[in-house]
Amino acid sequence: MYSQSLDDISFGTDSTFEVVSWNIEWFPKSGSTTVDSVSKIIESLDVDLIGLQEIDDSTVCRQMVNNIEGYDLFMDNDWFGGLAYIYKTSTISIQSIYKIYDTSPYWNVFPRSPLVMELKFMEEDFIVINNHFKCCGDGILDMGNYSDEEFRRFEANSLLKQYIDANFSSSRVIVIGDLNDVLTDEVENNVFQLFLDDSVNYLFADDAIASGPSTDWSFPGWPSHLDHILITNEIFTEFSNPGSEIQTIKVDNFMSGGLEDYDYYISDHRPVGLKLKVNPTVASLTETSASQLVISPNPTNGQLTIDLTQFENETEIKIVDLNGKVIHSKVYQSNQLADLAFEGAAGMYFLKVRSGNEEFVIKLMKE
Repeated sequence: MYSQSLDDISFGTDSTFEVVSWNIEWFPKSGSTTVDSVSKIIESLDVDLIGLQEIDDSTVCRQMVNNIEGYDLFMDNDWFGGLAYIYKTSTISIQSIYKIYDTSPYWNVFPRSPLVMELKFMEEDFIVINNHFKCCGDGILDMGNYSDEEFRRFEANSLLKQYIDANFSSSRVIVIGDLNDVLTDEVENNVFQLFLDDSVNYLFADDAIASGPSTDWSFPGWPSHLDHILITNEIFTEFSNPGSEIQTIKVDNFMSGGLEDYDYYISDHRPVGLKLKVNPTVASLTETSASQLVISPNPTNGQLTIDLTQFENETEIKIVDLNGKVIHSKVYQSNQLADLAFEGAAGMYFLKVRSGNEEFVIKLMKE
């Protein structure tokens, strides 16, 4: 059963956006053995973004990621409960990272302040919010009791929902983390009920895992399913696309000692991964904007010239395919004819031109 190794794990693809949530249990749990194993897992998963919880030694974590080609790490300089992001630098462009609810009035509800990343993936905007809620409790939601663990998690969900509704009402938002409770509790004790009741706007992408067999749950030692990925309705259609999926990534199946070795050397939580086949969105152009740009030839065989003599600022030119993948990106000087060449199959592409405050998007046909 355990004939495979950590090198055989796979999840990421070139045509999807992958977000993984992973409580890595006070990394590094078993010193250099943990570091070596986690490095192999990250390399094999080959995903775009990993939200980590429970980083104990930030220095060791940073050293580890520095040795993984193509990835970078974000951790706040201040203590905030071991939350971090590991991201693929070739596909993720970070716009901003910040904490929310990080002042003393919220410390009881959020012992670890949520960590927000605003990012672009293949020119598409996403918001990811990494969390680690308060643990434990007796399974009974004691409303209004601020020392009750369930109520603290209920309040955390309430504040998160308020923040998203107020600030990201039309954005693609992905909430991840060890949320330390199950989705399947009865209504009166369900700390996630505010999200579950608003099914028009929110969906726990891992709902089928939570209601499925215990062998697929993220916290196998109990067993229970505590690590969740919540998405907003701007992602519902993409989540239903062929190629999109969510799963608990059973790293333990790739270790010689199975779950016992995984728990001893790495973590008591399995990672949960979301894979999205992203629908690209392209800004529409007015006829006036389009007429300002001279491109020849269009259709093209992959070589074209763009007249930039009208622009006084440096001009960024990108060519994007229908999957949202940037296949050409370069900054050109102003007042010139820009010659460029790109490779790809015949079909439609988008030419994106940005100079100063002006931005144009033109359909480009390749023969």
